[in-house]
Amino acid sequence: MKIRVVSAVWAVCLLMALPAWAEGSAPSKNKEETYRLLNLFGDVFERVRSDYVEAPTDQDLIETAISGMLEALDPHSSYLNAKNFRKMKVETRGEFGGLGIEVTLDRGLVKVVSPIDDTPAFLAGVKAGDYITHLDGEAVLGMNLSEAVEKMRGLVGSDLKITLRREGSEAFDVILTRAIIKIQSVRSRIEGNIGYVRVTSFTEQSYKGLVRAMAKFDAELGERLRGIVLDLRNNPGGLLDQAVAISDAFLDKGEIVSTRARRNEDTQRFNAREGDLAHGLPMVVLVNGGSASASEIVAGALQDHRRAIIMGRQTFGKGSVQAIIALPGHGAMRLTTARYFTPSGRSIQGKGITPDINIEQSLVESLEPSRGRREADLRGALANPDDPHKPGSVPAETSVRPQGEGEEVPKEVPQDYQLMRALDLLRGIDLYASQAVQ
Repeated sequence: MKIRVVSAVWAVCLLMALPAWAEGSAPSKNKEETYRLLNLFGDVFERVRSDYVEAPTDQDLIETAISGMLEALDPHSSYLNAKNFRKMKVETRGEFGGLGIEVTLDRGLVKVVSPIDDTPAFLAGVKAGDYITHLDGEAVLGMNLSEAVEKMRGLVGSDLKITLRREGSEAFDVILTRAIIKIQSVRSRIEGNIGYVRVTSFTEQSYKGLVRAMAKFDAELGERLRGIVLDLRNNPGGLLDQAVAISDAFLDKGEIVSTRARRNEDTQRFNAREGDLAHGLPMVVLVNGGSASASEIVAGALQDHRRAIIMGRQTFGKGSVQAIIALPGHGAMRLTTARYFTPSGRSIQGKGITPDINIEQSLVESLEPSRGRREADLRGALANPDDPHKPGSVPAETSVRPQGEGEEVPKEVPQDYQLMRALDLLRGIDLYASQAVQ
């Protein structure tokens, strides 16, 4: 009798927690079914509580039930206990401890969305698309995402062995040393007369970092600035408002993104305000399979408005919006509440953004390692009237000096092929435009 009473009380408590809109929208027969199912939950809860072989705590049972309910919905909904909720708030401020991997759950395994620049995972060669199958020899199959993430975190300086499965290769182990992950979400440099900006994630400081980078380009190049490369490769996303702000930075008008929820009245539209930090200069946005969520919002907005050329590889395809709903005294729930759509009305959920120019990341190898014979090297070759050099001679700056014995041959610096193509494209656009003006 005691069990039945507690079960009924528990079911009523759960029912009271249901949103008012759900009660008002459901027919009375559905309400009766809801009561019946909540009583079922209460019965199971009490039976586990009283008869399970080891005594579980009420908190463990309830939190596990909530986690199961949310994680069964989609890969991005989850429950955050008080500890994980605090960690999440630290992460969005741009500093946290761990390995430096953005992950999701895919077919029961932990899938790497992208490694974060200059973190233990990045430096060890972990790649977007890798699957983590074991953590310190323990299989992740059967864990929920929160449990896997918790195991990847630990004391700074401690090691963790992760087993990776990569397409086209056998599973292999990587030992990573945990570190404080400090995310500098915006980095920039000048490539000739082109500004290069890399946004690694969308944190609270991302838009401010972009503004500083653009101001630096204006100060150092002024009118000599000829274009902008916005690099969103391996950017797993982040805060929606930062994605909107960075899109707005390059758009003068029009819709940036819309979010459509279950109820029509909850639809939101975000529009650009006047002002373009790049002053209308041509832009290239670099993306790849690790560009997800907020990155896809930016790429989709700039692509639909024809403000930038999207270059690289197909993006990840996460077209849903998650709200963090605090649960006072406990933690929070991350709940998928809407889908987002690009200005043209495209949903990229499961599809991603298709680049305007599809370019694989490749290794660049010189096919002409040494200077061959040319016309000027031929005996008796005619002189060029505009060339002060004698026919057959090699200009000093191109002469080849034999490598001395024991001298170290300089190592070739690896080239970022996709970035090289983006820079070439912007230089070509600038050259064409300057010729058209003449």
